Amino acid sequence: MVTEEIKSKQPSKTEKESKKSEQSTATYYEAVGRRKSATARVRLYVTKEENMTIDGKEVAKGNLLVNGRNGSEYFPSEIMKKMFMEPFRTTNTMNRFVVSAKIVGGGPHGQLEAFIHSASRALEKVDKEKFRPILKKRGFLTRDARIRQRRQPNTGGKSRRQKQSPKR
Repeated sequence: MVTEEIKSKQPSKTEKESKKSEQSTATYYEAVGRRKSATARVRLYVTKEENMTIDGKEVAKGNLLVNGRNGSEYFPSEIMKKMFMEPFRTTNTMNRFVVSAKIVGGGPHGQLEAFIHSASRALEKVDKEKFRPILKKRGFLTRDARIRQRRQPNTGGKSRRQKQSPKR
């Protein structure tokens, strides 16, 4: 009799669960890209509507949301604005997706290159035969593995610095 009472109780949906179920109705392709100490997770949402709500913000097709801010605000310089749209420009998918990105670590340039890497990987998942050769030729799928060299023992606090030697 006790087991029947436990089975009859159904947990009610909370607001978070209902929001997740509403947001998950749109299909998306997700990929991770890295550069130096920066990591970017990009989602390309495929939707028929012109506008979509992501994290409480209205985003139009072809626009980019990075850490809750517009892409042109997050990458303010003109060169950066050109660079972060380059994977979409080379594959002719400029206004096809709603793009959401979470970027952590590193500096502005490392974050930009991590975004390009992850966006290219996500585009590759969309259509491998069509997009992979184009992105590979441009070098967007290659992981740049150069990272900061760690501090070595018996140096004066930096990785390559030598301790000062006495003259006499």
